[in-house]
Amino acid sequence: MKTGIHPVYKKSHVVCACGNIIDSRSTKGDFHIDICSNCHPFYTGKQKLMDTEGRVDAFRRKYAKTDAMKAEAAARKPAAPAMPPPAPAKKAAKPAKPVETPKA
Repeated sequence: MKTGIHPVYKKSHVVCACGNIIDSRSTKGDFHIDICSNCHPFYTGKQKLMDTEGRVDAFRRKYAKTDAMKAEAAARKPAAPAMPPPAPAKKAAKPAKPVETPKA
């Protein structure tokens, strides 16, 4: 290995917003992070729903008119008449067996 070209890794403390402290090594030193494996929803199993700038409400408002128009059109449209069930197929008559007469 060449000398003098590799960075110096010094001990560092990574501090999360939740208060978790992780001891590591880094070339930058100590630093703070917003989220870690102790508080991330993927690892904890807690789902956080965030409605950024009301995007869900905007979507619902946009398509509420369409849904209302579809319901109104369905109410105005008369129901189609039900078709009667098909008649059962007739069976072909069996040919009669010849009757034997007794010989005298």
